[in-house]
Order: sequence, then C-alpha cells, then structure tokens
Amino acid sequence: MQIKVHTDNHITGDERLDEYTDALIRGAVEHFQDYVTRVDAHLADENSGKGPSQDKRCTLEAHVAGQAPVAVTAHAGTVREAMTAAAGKLEKVLAGLHERRSDKHSG
Repeated sequence: MQIKVHTDNHITGDERLDEYTDALIRGAVEHFQDYVTRVDAHLADENSGKGPSQDKRCTLEAHVAGQAPVAVTAHAGTVREAMTAAAGKLEKVLAGLHERRSDKHSG
C-alpha cells in the first residue's frame, strides 16, 4: 500500500511528518490492507494562522481495489489532531465497506 502526503503552502512537509502520517494511516487501515492500494493525505491550513482555531484540515482519500476511492475530512486546531480524527473516520468507512463486501460474498 502506498501512502502519499500532500501539503498546501502553509504546512511544511518534512520527513518527520511523512513518517508520522505513514504510521498513523497504516495503523488505521491495517485490517483492510488487502484491498486498500493507496491512501492520499491532503493537509491544509485553511486560514494560514489567521483563525479560527479549527482551521487545520486533513482529507484522506483511500483507493480501494475494485471500487471508487473513498474520502473523509476532519478539521482541528492542529495538523496532528486533524490527521488523527480523519484516520478514525477512514477506519470506520473502510470497516463499513469491508462488512458490505463480506456480506455480498457470503450471500
């Protein structure tokens, strides 16, 4: 599974951010890694430090084999908080897809 990190011009992307993102996403999707081929993480500071406090955005787009990509978005006060919230949402969405896929194949 590939994980790609994309940042806007207000968030500094570096090796530490890439490693954190990789570990967080792999942890969230580990149960679904057999059919998730790629996850794109899009990180943005929507107001570039001018407020409000919940202006950091993380959108995670998971490319699932045989299906259209699924995306989730979370906003928070810090990039890491937004990423953690988005990873939790992605895990729930993938669990739902996995459940429907299992039901379809067992029925």
